[in-house]
Amino acid sequence: MRAADHAYLSDPTPLALAHRGGSLLPANVGLENTRAAFARAVALGYRYLETDVHATRDGQVVAFHDTVLDRVTDARGAVADLTWDEVREARVGGTEPVPLLGDLLEAFPTTRFNIDVKADAALEPTVAVLREHDALDRVCLGSFSPRRIRALRRALGPRVATAAGQVGTAALRFSPALLARMLHTPAPVLQIPAVHHVAGRSLVLVTPGLVRRAHDLGKQVHVWFHDGRREDAAEFHRLLDLGVDGLVADRIDVLADVLAQRGSPLLPQAGGLL
Repeated sequence: MRAADHAYLSDPTPLALAHRGGSLLPANVGLENTRAAFARAVALGYRYLETDVHATRDGQVVAFHDTVLDRVTDARGAVADLTWDEVREARVGGTEPVPLLGDLLEAFPTTRFNIDVKADAALEPTVAVLREHDALDRVCLGSFSPRRIRALRRALGPRVATAAGQVGTAALRFSPALLARMLHTPAPVLQIPAVHHVAGRSLVLVTPGLVRRAHDLGKQVHVWFHDGRREDAAEFHRLLDLGVDGLVADRIDVLADVLAQRGSPLLPQAGGLL
């Protein structure tokens, strides 16, 4: 599949994606994946929002990164073990409720969502929510689990954009060129960290060769960062100079400034703030 085959990837590049709503924007610190955080990103002009999803015990899909509530809310327990009525009482940062994915799709109708499906239990409920809200052209789905990505592709078909898993990315990055073309991922976009840290070593993933191979196959390359590491204007400029097609940023204020400097200002949003 090529990026051009998907409505989700139809905007001019580079795309700017607000990671968890832009979790390192000063006003959003401690409020990741909340409606308030996403609203601030949209107010800055962000058309693409990134979020994670889990499912509650009774099958409600929530925008939430961790398996448990403990780190970012005033409540405790695993999302999968709690009902929605229990999770909805938790407050992120002590103030903001955990949102439902369906509510976010309704609250921000002009935006597109990059969704990381964090657990097997969230697969079927997420598929149901996307169908219910007729959102197949507004989303890109990913997961660190290749099996989970395959399940999403089977359930929703080729119309929905998906991000490459680790195997598909590795084939393009490390295989000989001919083999890479034979083994390339069916996903229209690679979403990868600029640098991968493994066994105490730093492995550079985003190279001119990787970007060139992806583009030759009609795919896009989006780069994300480890907990804000090296996420500054210089790094944004460096990656854009390499030709990457999107940046998944926590420092969305810095990225907005960089894009404006390069003549690629974010598009103003028409509504979407409730």
